[in-house]
Amino acid sequence: METFILYLVGIIGSTATYYVNTKFHQGAVRSSAMLTLLVAGFLHFFPQSVSPYLAQYIPPIFIGASFIGMVSKNQLSTYFGLALAGVIFTTILLNTSKFFTGYGGALGTSACIALLVVLSIPYFKSPRKMTVGFLQLRKTILKKQGKDSKRRVDLFK
Repeated sequence: METFILYLVGIIGSTATYYVNTKFHQGAVRSSAMLTLLVAGFLHFFPQSVSPYLAQYIPPIFIGASFIGMVSKNQLSTYFGLALAGVIFTTILLNTSKFFTGYGGALGTSACIALLVVLSIPYFKSPRKMTVGFLQLRKTILKKQGKDSKRRVDLFK
């Protein structure tokens, strides 16, 4: 039951931050800070309202999930995507947070990974997969080789 509550906190943290950011025009940082202050402040002053395990883990999970909610609405605009990123973030943080020491912090790294996973889903659904960027890169390299060098080497046979 406690794990379910932590997953719910991850979902609420990401979607609530995004909601406050987009609907009330507070900005990403202010939205994250205000909501985190409310959650962490409540648990700081009333730690007996939840179990000690939840009192310890709810604030960092909410803070990290609020990093996900700071995403631009041009990049990710669905609440389902935000909720999915919150679930992925919580899973990563609960299972691997001790491995992220020295990588800019477990919260930010886990939030970045979760958001990148969600943002990459459309590429896996497209029929051309990820070859679009590769083909553009190939075209650019071949174009430069034709102009800049006397001897043309085709790297992509």
